[in-house]
Amino acid sequence: MTFSNILFEKKNRIAYVTVNRPKVLNALNMATMDELRAAFHEIKNDAEIRVVILTGAGEKAFIAGADIAELAQHDAVHGKEYTHRGQNVLNLIENLGKPVIACINGFALGGGCEIAMACTMRLASENAKLGQPEVKLGIIPGYGGTQRLPRLVGKGIAMQLVLSGEMINAQEAHRIGLVNEVVAPAELIPRAEAIAQKII
Repeated sequence: MTFSNILFEKKNRIAYVTVNRPKVLNALNMATMDELRAAFHEIKNDAEIRVVILTGAGEKAFIAGADIAELAQHDAVHGKEYTHRGQNVLNLIENLGKPVIACINGFALGGGCEIAMACTMRLASENAKLGQPEVKLGIIPGYGGTQRLPRLVGKGIAMQLVLSGEMINAQEAHRIGLVNEVVAPAELIPRAEAIAQKII
């Protein structure tokens, strides 16, 4: 399959999936979610692939959340469909049967933070910012973040983050258990590859 919004590469039994919409901070639209679903289905069925590294293109964002321009066009029916499609993709990632390492470079907000939480482990660059700001738009984290976040950081901290829409830095995310490690930006992919090699 040819992809327009993601980059997909296989090398040394590792699959590299990169959300490639840097001009909009790798925001998630329907087309991107569909491509992620297709890529992860291919990964699931490829016995050669043992580990996945998921990241965002550029230095500013892992995934900055939903594409607000597209989201604003949805009525309630389309919004529900959008949410279900996103949930299906994240459930696929979470239950892939192969470790998925999220490399969080820059912003991981809303759906981007939810995708990171669906991964097996999360590495953050020192400039990463994470959060669930949906409440500021009058919505909730719709891709399962209300369930995954408490499992990672505990109910009290999760409620505070979701209800306030607060954005936290990489060091705080590490302190509360949202990310496994914090590394220099240049070390993000190499560190993920080192972990992947130990798994392989």
